[in-house]
Amino acid sequence: MKIYESKVAPNPRRVRMFLAEKGLLDQVAFEELDLQGGDNLTPEFAAKNPMKKVPVLELDDGTCIAETMAICRYFEELHPEPPLMGRDPLEKAHIEQWLRWIEFGFFLPTGMCFQHTSGYFKDRMNPIKEWGEECRTAVEKFFHFLNKHLEGRDYICGEHFSAADINAFTTVDFNKVNRLRIQPEQTHLQAWYDRINSRDSARV
Repeated sequence: MKIYESKVAPNPRRVRMFLAEKGLLDQVAFEELDLQGGDNLTPEFAAKNPMKKVPVLELDDGTCIAETMAICRYFEELHPEPPLMGRDPLEKAHIEQWLRWIEFGFFLPTGMCFQHTSGYFKDRMNPIKEWGEECRTAVEKFFHFLNKHLEGRDYICGEHFSAADINAFTTVDFNKVNRLRIQPEQTHLQAWYDRINSRDSARV
C-alpha cells in the first residue's frame, strides 16, 4: 500500500496519527508530493484523485481511496483494535457527530483562513482576505468552545481517545500557520492538548 501525501499538510498528518495508533505505519509506503510545486495537479495524480487533494491511499491492486476519513474508515474496518471510531452504535454516532463538528466548525475555517490570508496558493486561487479573517474569528470561537467542553474531560468524546481527538489536535497544531494558539485562560484545552501531545502518535 502507498499513501500520497505532503508531510506538512494537516490532512495527511491525521491519517499518519490514525495509523500510528493502530500500529500500522510500517505497513504503508509514503510518497511525498510538493503541493506548492503542483505535484497534485498533474494528470497522473488527478487519475488517482480527481479532487487533486492529499492524502490518497493506493492499494496494491491500484484501487485508490481519497479523503482523510474515508482512508481512516478503511483501516478501522480492517483493524478494529484499538477502536478509534467507536465501540458501540451510540459511541460511533457521537464520534461521528464530533468529527463533523470539528471538520466544519474548526478544520474548514482553519484551512480557509490559511488559504485566504497567507497567499500560499495565490497562483491557483483568488484569495479573499476578508473571508480569511472571518474564518479566523470562527476558529477563535471554536477554541473557546473546545475549552469549555473539555472541562472535566480527558478526551473530546467519551472516556477513550478517538479520531475526534486526532482531528482536533492536528487542527490546533496547524493553526500555528494562522498565528493562532491556545490562550492562557483556556486551561482545559491546554491540559487536553498536553495529554494528546504526550502520545507517541503525536510525533508523526
